[in-house]
Amino acid sequence: MDLTTVCYKHPDRETGVSCQRCDRYICTDCATPGAVGFLCPEDAGDRVKIHRPAFQKSPLQAAPVTIVLIAINVLVYIAQQIYPTLIDSLAYANIGSNTSYGSIIRVFTSGFTHSNTQLTHILFNMYSLFVLGTVLEPMIGKLRFLILYFIAMFAGAIGVLFLAPFGTSVVGASGAIFGLMAAYLIFLRALKLNAGQMYVIIGINLVLGFIPGIAWQAHVGGLVAGGATAFVLAYTRKREQKNLQLIGLAVVSIVLIGLWLFGNSMVSAIVQ
Repeated sequence: MDLTTVCYKHPDRETGVSCQRCDRYICTDCATPGAVGFLCPEDAGDRVKIHRPAFQKSPLQAAPVTIVLIAINVLVYIAQQIYPTLIDSLAYANIGSNTSYGSIIRVFTSGFTHSNTQLTHILFNMYSLFVLGTVLEPMIGKLRFLILYFIAMFAGAIGVLFLAPFGTSVVGASGAIFGLMAAYLIFLRALKLNAGQMYVIIGINLVLGFIPGIAWQAHVGGLVAGGATAFVLAYTRKREQKNLQLIGLAVVSIVLIGLWLFGNSMVSAIVQ
């Protein structure tokens, strides 16, 4: 699997950042912050034209994976309203055992379901996914973004497994979304841009996560793994670091799988 993309001006520098107008890949030395995302040197010199609506991409063009993820969540939520018993029984993740209700499959199906009774749950999560996804996906590419999203989702479940009471049921995309928050923070730091606002946003959301009924454990898990994944992607951008990037992603994934298996074995021993 080759994830390599290089700067069009500096072919020896690997990067995941692309110009929001022309799609050419640019390194940190060539990237200029725009209204949304980053601009190459040529397009950065013509900001008046860039800011006109005629030159702006639609979200579907700029971040198709993000839009598809949002669509899946919305369609599942609609199905929940039509068939609440069926969808709940298939999708709720009872993290903490190796039964069908706590299987690894439930980890991912639960990440695409939301509370039947609280419309704000899916609205807030999908808004956050849209905002973060339409910035991050063009920066790092579709495949990297998808890897980041699912790693954070998996880590959110692991956070629940180790930190929440046994048998806790969780639903929602918030674990993955916290992973995206951490990733955006890491990329801002890597690009030497102001990250102060993201620290505040993450801090506020972490505090709000301690409101009763919210699985803060999933937030913490997604945040840690999303940050670790983004660190690998952000600091292995050079062409000669391609293998190191793949190794880093593999290490993060193996560690998470190991934690999942270890946590489930501990729970199984307690239950028996």
